[in-house]
Amino acid sequence: MTAPVFDKILVAVDDSPAALAAGHAAVHLAARTGARLRFVHVTGDGELVRALRRMGRDSELSTRRSKAAAALMAHVGAEAERADVIAETTVLEGDPAALVLAEATNWDADLIVMGRPDLRGPGHHPFVGTVTRKVLELAEIPVMVVPRPA
Repeated sequence: MTAPVFDKILVAVDDSPAALAAGHAAVHLAARTGARLRFVHVTGDGELVRALRRMGRDSELSTRRSKAAAALMAHVGAEAERADVIAETTVLEGDPAALVLAEATNWDADLIVMGRPDLRGPGHHPFVGTVTRKVLELAEIPVMVVPRPA
C-alpha cells in the first residue's frame, strides 16, 4: 500500500496553541512533501462578538478582528516562507466548520489540518472543539488533527 500524496493542504488556524501547532505541523509536512498550503482563518459570531454588537461597538470590533487576523496570517505565512513552502492565506467570516469544508472543496484540497483543543481540566467549555468534530464528521478528504503542545 502506498502512502497518500498531498499536493494541497488546507490549514484551519486561529490564535489557539492547538491551531498554531497544527500550522507548524502542516508547514513541516509541506516542506517534506512539496505540498502547497492554504491557511484559513474564520471569524465567527461568538458570545463576545454579539455582546459588542448589541452595545453598538461594531466599528471597534471590526478593527480589532481585522488587526488580529492580519497578525495571525502574517505569523503563519512567515513560518511557511522560512521553510520555503508555497502558502497563501485567507480570512473568512461565518460558520467556521462550514467554511473550512467549503474552502477545502473549492480549493480541491487533499488534506485538512486542524488543531485539537485541550478539553481536559478546569475551565474547559463544553462546546470547545465542536468545529474540529464537525469537520471530522463531514469531511470527504483526510483530516489531520494536531494536539495542543504539552
